[in-house]
Amino acid sequence: MRTLLIVALAFALQSTHAASKPNIIYIMVDDLGYGDLGCFGQRFIKTPNLDQMAAEGLRFTSYYAGCTVCRPSRLSLWTGKHMGHTPIYSNAKYEFSVADITVGELLQEAGYRTGGIGKWAMGGPESSGHPNRNGFDFWMGYLDQGEAHNFYPTHLWRNSDKVELPGNELLDHPAARGRVAKKKTTWSHDVMTKEAFDFIRRNHKRPFLLHMHWTVPHANNEGGRVSGDGMEVPGYGIYRSIVHWPNTEKGQAAMITHMDSQVGELFKLLKQLKIDRNTLVFFTSDNGPHSEGGHVHEFFDANGPLRGYKRDLYEGGIRVPAIARWPGIVKAGTETDEPLAFWDFLPTACELAGVKPPKDIDGISFVPTLKGEKQKSHDHLYWRYSNKRAIRRGKWKLVQVKPDAPFELYNLQNDIGESNNLATQHPALVKQLATLMDAAVR
Repeated sequence: MRTLLIVALAFALQSTHAASKPNIIYIMVDDLGYGDLGCFGQRFIKTPNLDQMAAEGLRFTSYYAGCTVCRPSRLSLWTGKHMGHTPIYSNAKYEFSVADITVGELLQEAGYRTGGIGKWAMGGPESSGHPNRNGFDFWMGYLDQGEAHNFYPTHLWRNSDKVELPGNELLDHPAARGRVAKKKTTWSHDVMTKEAFDFIRRNHKRPFLLHMHWTVPHANNEGGRVSGDGMEVPGYGIYRSIVHWPNTEKGQAAMITHMDSQVGELFKLLKQLKIDRNTLVFFTSDNGPHSEGGHVHEFFDANGPLRGYKRDLYEGGIRVPAIARWPGIVKAGTETDEPLAFWDFLPTACELAGVKPPKDIDGISFVPTLKGEKQKSHDHLYWRYSNKRAIRRGKWKLVQVKPDAPFELYNLQNDIGESNNLATQHPALVKQLATLMDAAVR
């Protein structure tokens, strides 16, 4: 009996320790809209595994990207800061420096093995911005976001090593800018996915942080300019025989459904390794849906009930689908409408890892939301992109599309589509929010 009690106690202590240091997998796809998943209202594109993830987890209906385009959105995610406090707020070139503190660096301090695959965008092989110099023990994928347009590149990067992709040859054409393949043999998405799964296998016996920053369903913009079809995918799968769909839309749908199938493979792997219940998996998109490469976002109603798309600061450009799954911690089949954003991930990961976040961040931990407990709310959320600005405070959203444009005010509680501008009816509120907007920049 005594032996059994000791064994039971040891098991309980191990379980408590494991639960205090969960694995964290942050899946972020590229240009997926709020309405692109079945569990967020999509009627045409099949996403059974992500729908199942939502059924087994928590759906976030007011989760926001850091920005409405790629690089600044990732910058916000990794540093816990909104666009008023980041060095860039557009796709301008930026490389991490020693002054930047990333979520990877913080979790390394907590004993985590850190890795990532997909699009990096914060610095090349010899720069201070390389992922291995900014908190990531392992990275496999694209270091340059422009090269990430091409799903059939000649190479990817594994840490500082160039990994050749067999059979891919680049097209020599001025409009291609070195980002379009004339011979397409090896699809980068599957190569990166295999590397992500291998990272999990190598590190499943210790706490790990893994960023799976898949590049689907981003278009090859240059490919679209050259041929009219920038939706690069090996095959159209279940959509191949749909005659009334253009090939660009078949490609868009096939990308999403293939990615969804690999989400299913991920959960199978976690169960096989017996780490499913000690792993938080979070899924989202880096910004709203695109209309590029021949794809038109309205074709599948990619932004759902929202107004706008990529490069807008209306909801369609920044409100993104988000799902969290963590068996035994996150209650299955639940949802939250709490306004949260990319800059909240860093403090959330820090709380889970048991390490203090920096003081000069804008994020708040949403661990209480994951656990179904009372959540501290933001006073306001702020975005800017180029000359556009937006702020949300509670149910109110203020938008300015350019410096000399009049302010637009929307009540998101009953106008999620931002169709009824109430600015003239609430001038005092407009002034108050505009003052907050000005103060958000430093």
